[in-house]
Amino acid sequence: MSMPKCGKCLLSEFDFEAFVKEIKDYIALIPEEQKAPPELYSHRLEICRNCSSLSDGLCGECGCFAEIRSAKLSLKCPVNKW
Repeated sequence: MSMPKCGKCLLSEFDFEAFVKEIKDYIALIPEEQKAPPELYSHRLEICRNCSSLSDGLCGECGCFAEIRSAKLSLKCPVNKW
């Protein structure tokens, strides 16, 4: 899967819908044994949603996409909120 290369893109040129689809496709490809159960994933996202470090889907502490980090069972919040 190729992620969009945005080193020089302008927001007016950015295909946001395609980008969101790629994130969702990536999460769907995580092997089930490595994926957080749905209730844990939702719980993690709720914590992220209420965190002051979240901006535009990115964690300001580590730079990850919160939805991807939350989906992987083995990953933790960089500031130990979950």
